[in-house]
Amino acid sequence: MNENKIITLHTGDPEYDINFWNFTRGYEGCEEALSMCVDRSTGAYPLPMVAQNKYSDALRKKSLFRRIGTNIKALNNGYRIFAKDCEDMAMWVPEGGSIPIYEGIEDFTEHKLESCKLAAFVKLDEDFIHDVSFNIENYLTERLAKNFAKGEEHGFVNGAGKAEPVGILAETGGAEIGTTATTLTFEDIYKLFFSVKPEYRTNGSFMMNDETSLYLRTLKDDAGNFLWRGIADALMGKPVIISNEMPSIGVSAKPVAFGDFSYYWVVDRKLVSIRTLKEKFTLHDQIGYLAFEFVDGRLVRSDAVKVVQITE
Repeated sequence: MNENKIITLHTGDPEYDINFWNFTRGYEGCEEALSMCVDRSTGAYPLPMVAQNKYSDALRKKSLFRRIGTNIKALNNGYRIFAKDCEDMAMWVPEGGSIPIYEGIEDFTEHKLESCKLAAFVKLDEDFIHDVSFNIENYLTERLAKNFAKGEEHGFVNGAGKAEPVGILAETGGAEIGTTATTLTFEDIYKLFFSVKPEYRTNGSFMMNDETSLYLRTLKDDAGNFLWRGIADALMGKPVIISNEMPSIGVSAKPVAFGDFSYYWVVDRKLVSIRTLKEKFTLHDQIGYLAFEFVDGRLVRSDAVKVVQITE
C-alpha cells in the first residue's frame, strides 16, 4: 500500500472496512491500513462507517434514554452546548398598538461538555471467529449495543458527573425534588405530577423500577379497590417507564421521577472504537475485544423532570 493511500484512508472507505474486520479476526498486516484512524488515547480503532450505523441503530433500540431523551452528536472537539427553552408567548396587539420585542438571549443555557469513557469487554473463541458462516460484524455490533445500553442507563440515572454523566438523580445537576414523603402514596404521585410545570407535563412520563411499580399497583382504597386503574402502563394518563436503575422505596431514595425526559440530552463525543486483544487469550484459542464509547449526558432543564424523595 502506498503512503498517500494510508493518509487519506478513513472509516468510510471499503478498504478500511475490509482491514478492520480482518484485524478483528486476528489476521496480520492490517494495522498499517488502520493506523491513521487509531484513537491515540485508547489504542482502539473506530468501527467502519457501515458497522457504526448498524451499531447506532441497535443502540437506539436497546438504550432507554436514547429513545426517550434527545440525541446529540458533538464529535468535533466542541466543549459547550446551548440548550434553548423559553416562556414567551404570542400576544394580541390592538391596531396601532406597540408590538412587544422579546429579547431571547436569556433563553439559552450553556452547558460544558465532558467526554466520559464507557468500556465493554467481549471474548470469542477463534473457532467461531474463523467460521465462514459466523457474521462477526453483526455479532459484535449487537453485543456491544446491548452492553453499552446497560452501562448508559446506569450512568444516565445514577451518574454523579465525575468521570460519568450527570444522571437524573444526581444531587447537583439532576432533577429537582418535586415533593417529599415518609412513605410513598398515591397522594405523593399526584403532588409530584402537579409540581412539574404544565409545559413539561404535556409530554411527561413517570419513571420507576419494577418493585416500586408493583408496590403502587397493590395499593387500595378503603373499599378495597385498587388505586392504580385504567391503562396498565400509565398513571394519570401518562406513560410509566420502567428502569431498574431507579432505586426502590427507602430512606433518602428518589424512587419515582416524572417529567419530560426529552430534556435529558445524550451527547456522543467520539465514534465507538474497538481494540483487539490477542496475546492475552491466545493460549485459550480466544480473542478479546475491548470497546470504548465516549459520551456525556445531562438534564438541560432541571425543572423539566422532578422526583419524589423519601425522608425519615
